[in-house]
Amino acid sequence: MGSGSGSDSNGWNRARGLAVKTLLLIGGALLVKRLRKSTTRWDHAHFVSKSLTGQKYSQDQASRDPDNYFNIRLLTCPAAELVDGSKVLYFEQAFWRSPQKPFRQRFFLVKPCPKELKCDVELSAYAIRDMEEYKNFCDRPRDQRPQPEEVIGDIAEHLTTVHLKRCPRGKRCLYEGSTPPGGFPNSWNGASYCSSEISIMKNNEIHTWDRGYDDDGNQVWGQKEGPYEFKPAPTSSFNDMFSPLNFPPPPSTERRIEGSFVLQE
Repeated sequence: MGSGSGSDSNGWNRARGLAVKTLLLIGGALLVKRLRKSTTRWDHAHFVSKSLTGQKYSQDQASRDPDNYFNIRLLTCPAAELVDGSKVLYFEQAFWRSPQKPFRQRFFLVKPCPKELKCDVELSAYAIRDMEEYKNFCDRPRDQRPQPEEVIGDIAEHLTTVHLKRCPRGKRCLYEGSTPPGGFPNSWNGASYCSSEISIMKNNEIHTWDRGYDDDGNQVWGQKEGPYEFKPAPTSSFNDMFSPLNFPPPPSTERRIEGSFVLQE
């Protein structure tokens, strides 16, 4: 009787061990299959949409170089989806101290690059028909925002398009890109055309660099020192209410931060 019980126990242990090995083999095969699965064009577009979404600030950069950069809040959130799967994001920028008064508002359209282009994601900026109606869109409850069908109807003229490519291994960025050669027409502050660059970084930062040029190729607006660096804000940022960096500059200096990718009057 005792011998039979031991035999049953050994048999059960062997069966259990075999089951565990089988599960491990199946799990390993599924993992390898998943790792080998190529990233689709839409995977790239969805990742870029997710990376752009949320609140990011240029506070660190403004602290390092207050003469050339301001503490700005960049806020982006999903607004609608087109029938082809393209994402429409609402975007606004405001000075940190007055987030309820955005000085830039745009729609972003995110979709895969056309197959004939050597890029992964196409990111386009569009004007909004009634910007006042969309102020603080992302901060409002969903039932108090314009609904997706209204959003689609309020997409106005096309402003710029940036073509993003996945960054090579070893670089700090995940995706980077720029407007096509020659940029896009722009008449603000004496410009005849503008260019935009954007990088999505591995540490969840977004770097943007917008510049305007006249007919002779001279830069007439935009940062000369380098791109704006927007980072997810640490908690301490919200406690520093009286930092001079959080006060908007006088109107004469605001001209320095205007950018083609998000603003084209």
